[in-house]
Amino acid sequence: MQTQLAPAYAGTPDGQAAEAILRKCVHCGFCTATCPTYQLLGDELDGPRGRIYLIKQVLEGAEPTRKTQQHLDRCLTCRNCESTCPSGVEYGHLVDIGRKIVDQKVERPAAERAVRWLLKEGLPSPVFGPAMKLGQAVRPLLPANLRNKVPARQEAGNWPNQAHDRRVLMLEGCVQPAMMPNINTATARVLDAAGIEVIRVPKAGCCGAVKFHLNDQTGGLDEMRANIDAWWPWIRPDAPTPVEAIVMNASGCGVTVKEYGHLLQHDPAYAEKARRVSELTQDLSELLPTLVPALRDRLTAGSERPGTLAYHPPCTLQHGQKLRGGVEKWLGELGFDVQVARYESHLCCGSAGTYSVLNPGLSYQLRDRKLSHLGALQPQAIVSANIGCITHLQSGTDTPVKHWVEALDEALQAAAV
Repeated sequence: MQTQLAPAYAGTPDGQAAEAILRKCVHCGFCTATCPTYQLLGDELDGPRGRIYLIKQVLEGAEPTRKTQQHLDRCLTCRNCESTCPSGVEYGHLVDIGRKIVDQKVERPAAERAVRWLLKEGLPSPVFGPAMKLGQAVRPLLPANLRNKVPARQEAGNWPNQAHDRRVLMLEGCVQPAMMPNINTATARVLDAAGIEVIRVPKAGCCGAVKFHLNDQTGGLDEMRANIDAWWPWIRPDAPTPVEAIVMNASGCGVTVKEYGHLLQHDPAYAEKARRVSELTQDLSELLPTLVPALRDRLTAGSERPGTLAYHPPCTLQHGQKLRGGVEKWLGELGFDVQVARYESHLCCGSAGTYSVLNPGLSYQLRDRKLSHLGALQPQAIVSANIGCITHLQSGTDTPVKHWVEALDEALQAAAV
């Protein structure tokens, strides 16, 4: 696609990056077939091709409007279009640039600004944990929409304390320890059973995605630098006790941390360190092939397994990180019956970070559509790989929804009895 950048953007890092992405787009329209919002709304401007055109207009000097902003806001950033695109258009990076520029030119209503500020400052804040505990204490009294965002209180279980020669770091996250702490402890227990020690780094906090995708890109990048500083003693080339990977058990965090090298490429103080972090970052499912031999010995043939597990692969895993099929394959090797939905397993569940708060109407339509397909499998439980998806799906069903590592941890504990 030919693009003539306006003088304000020509030669800038954002302008150059956007122009390189736009030049790959041939406007074929394949992306519209797999875009969730286009399927729901049927509006060309609520699909990737239309949004690309809007961003191109702004970069060429057109004045964006509130409608431009809303069309970009309605994008889930699920990146399904990237999986479909035959030309390799990096739509996720382009829409981040477009939103940033449009927000600089179009002022949001005060109420909208307030909600977005509360989300970007509140979710990564130290006060989130106490606030979540309070919400869980009064959960039955909360209105339905708020109750959907407050999962029932969960016991975390014990963190293993055995040392191993193999070591990994793990990002515990900003909301996960308060909302679903068992995901982190279950991860540590499963890795411990396979002879891998999980090193906790308390100073590593939010991955930066919340602020970055709410157009506080400066704040998001600062959080990324803070994580790099926290991890660096363990991953620097001359580290006395090096680790083999930085493990992510929330795919939304994983896709962001894997892009630290890209996002900080223009920062001379952090570019090389960020590349090192991205290279070492692995989704938990990427470790599964190396875990299976050790865990198979613990999960004997007579060990009890759950019934069918309906697996929802998060967009941040299958489209953002391009990781598909691993969870089903390797859990199957361990005797689990894991199935994906027969229809639309590629589509977003509607969670998409803070999207379910900012666009609840569209979000709940996608949730119910996803649960309908998963429910057709008649599962004993639904499993996923991202806390946002898990919480969102659980709000619409009585079927238990959990992280797949929790199902594996439960089987290991049952086999040990």
